[in-house]
Amino acid sequence: MYVEHAFSISDEDIMMDTPHAINNRPPYKEIGLAVALLVFGTLGIILGIFMAVNKVGGDRAHGLFFAILGSILFIPGFYYTRIAYYAFKGYKGFSFSNIPPV
Repeated sequence: MYVEHAFSISDEDIMMDTPHAINNRPPYKEIGLAVALLVFGTLGIILGIFMAVNKVGGDRAHGLFFAILGSILFIPGFYYTRIAYYAFKGYKGFSFSNIPPV
């Protein structure tokens, strides 16, 4: 019987867990940073590939550098933009509190 009570959720438990849901307003600075990282990362990857293919700067190293830098910017930008989008749409398990503060 102890296990049944330990893992049961009552109405009181649901009422106690609401403070994080009340303050679920979008963090505009953090979302702006995530979108900027996504945009600049995408541009870096595209320009890096273009530079590597056309040997801009004399060799392919400059293009590879920009592509790697773009991918480093793209990964967190895509991740946090996705979280913000799903939290805005109201998908279960996604909240604006999952985005770290700047």
